[in-house]
Amino acid sequence: MEGQTLPDDPDMRPAPATAAQSSDFGQRIRRAVIWRSGSQIAGQVIAWASTFLVIRILTPEDYGLFALTQVMLMLFTMLNGHGLASAAIQRDDIGPREMRQIFGLLLLLNGALALAQIACAPLAAAYYREPMVADLLRVQALIYLTIPFSSLAYAKLARSLEFPRQAQVNLLSALVGAGVALGGALAGWGVWALVWAPIAMFASRALGLTIAARSWMWPSFDFRGIGTIARYGGLIAVGQIFAFIQTQSDILVAGRWFDAHLVGLYTTALLLTQIFNNKVVPLLNEVAFAAYSRMQDDRAALAQAFARSARAIMVAAMPFFLGLAAVAEPLVLTLLGEKWRDIVPLLLPLALAMPFWTLFTLLQPATDALGRPGIASSNAIVGAILMPVAFLIGAQWGISGIAWAWIIAYPLLLILAAARSLPVIGLKAEAFVRAVAPPIIAAAAMALVVLFVDRMLPALPPLGRLILLVGTGAPIYCLWLFLFARETANDLIRMIRGRRGEAA
Repeated sequence: MEGQTLPDDPDMRPAPATAAQSSDFGQRIRRAVIWRSGSQIAGQVIAWASTFLVIRILTPEDYGLFALTQVMLMLFTMLNGHGLASAAIQRDDIGPREMRQIFGLLLLLNGALALAQIACAPLAAAYYREPMVADLLRVQALIYLTIPFSSLAYAKLARSLEFPRQAQVNLLSALVGAGVALGGALAGWGVWALVWAPIAMFASRALGLTIAARSWMWPSFDFRGIGTIARYGGLIAVGQIFAFIQTQSDILVAGRWFDAHLVGLYTTALLLTQIFNNKVVPLLNEVAFAAYSRMQDDRAALAQAFARSARAIMVAAMPFFLGLAAVAEPLVLTLLGEKWRDIVPLLLPLALAMPFWTLFTLLQPATDALGRPGIASSNAIVGAILMPVAFLIGAQWGISGIAWAWIIAYPLLLILAAARSLPVIGLKAEAFVRAVAPPIIAAAAMALVVLFVDRMLPALPPLGRLILLVGTGAPIYCLWLFLFARETANDLIRMIRGRRGEAA
C-alpha cells in the first residue's frame, strides 16, 4: 500500500495473521453465525408466510413468466462485481484508497449491466416467444443501481465480522420485500408483484447496509494499482458465469421446450426444495468465507473448521430435504392448495438431489479464502458442461425428466468438485464422508419411518396428515442422532455453546 500507515477506521485494519488462534475468534464466529442464521430464520418465517400466500393468489403462469426473466437477470448478476467485494474481504492490505477504487469499479460495472439488460430484453422475449418478458426485464434493471452500495458496505462489515448489523438490515429488507410482494398480489398486480418485491428488497438493503457500515465515500475512477484485486474478482466472476450456466440451464431448456404453465410448476417445485440452499446456505457461506480468510495461514485449523461446518449444516439440511420428499403431497395441498397438486411428483427427485448441491456449494468459500478462486471456476466449468447435457436429455421425458436430471448429474458433479477442492483445503475424502454421513443416515431412517406411517394412516385432511407425519419424523431424527451418532450430536452442542471440539 505504498508505505502508508494503517487507517484509523478499525473496520479497515487488516486482521492479524494469528486470528484463528485468538481467544475470542471462535466466539466471534459463533456470534456471527447465530446472528446471521437466527435473523434469517426470523425473516424467512415472515417472508415465506407471505410467499405461500402469494403463491395461492397468483397462477403458475405468473411464476413461469417471472422465472423466464430470472435467466438473464442471473447471468448479468454474475458480472456485478461481487468478486471485488470478496477480494476486499480476503486480502489483509486493503485501505481507503482501494475501497474507493472498488466502489468506482462497481458503479461502472453495474451501470453498464443495467443498460445491457435493457438492450437485450427484446432478445430474451423472442427466445421464449413471450413478449411480456421484455417489459419485465427493463424494470428489473433497477436492481443493478443498488448493488454498488450494498456490496461496498457488505465488504466493510464482513472484514470485521460485523454480521449482527448486517443481519438486522437483511431482516428488515426481507420484510420490505415480503410486504411488497403480498400487497402487490392482493392489489391484482399479477406477475408484477414478483418483479417489484426484489427491487424494493435490494433498495432497502443497500440503504440499510450503507448506514450500518457508515460507508460514506466518494468513488475513485483512478484504477492504478488495483490489478491484483481486479484479477481476483475476475476469476470469481468467471466461475460465477459458468455457475450461471450450471444452475440456470434447466430454465433455458424448459423455457424453450415447455409452456409457461409447466415452467411455473417446475420452478415452484424447485423453489420449495431450494429454500434451505437459497436462504440459509449462502448466509452461512458468507460467514465461513470471512472466517476462513482469517484462518488461511493455519491450514489444519481451516480443514477442521470446514469439516465441522459441513457436518453442522447437513444436520440441519438433511431432515428438511428428505422430510420434504416424504410429506410432499400433504405439504403442497396444505400450503399451496389443490391447483398446485401437479408439482408433487417433481418434489421427490429435486429433494433427493439437493444434499449433493448443498455439499457442492460449501466447497467454494474455503478454496476462495485460500486465494484459489480458480478451483471454484474449474468446478463451475465442469458443471456448465454436465448440467445442460443432463437437462437436454431429461427434456425428452417431459418436465419431470428435467427434475430427474438433477439426481443423475449432481452426485457426479460433487465427486468431481470434491476431488479438486478437498486436497487444497487439506481434508481427506474419507474424513469429509465421515463428517457428513451421520446426518444423512439419520435423515434416511426418519424418511423411511415417515413413509411407513403415512401408508398406515386412514384418510385424513391434508393439514392433519401433515402434522402427524412431521410430529413422527422430528423425534425419530433427533433420537437416531443421539443413539447412533452421539459424537455428531455432542459436537453440534459444543459448537452451539461455543466450545472447541475435537478434530473432525
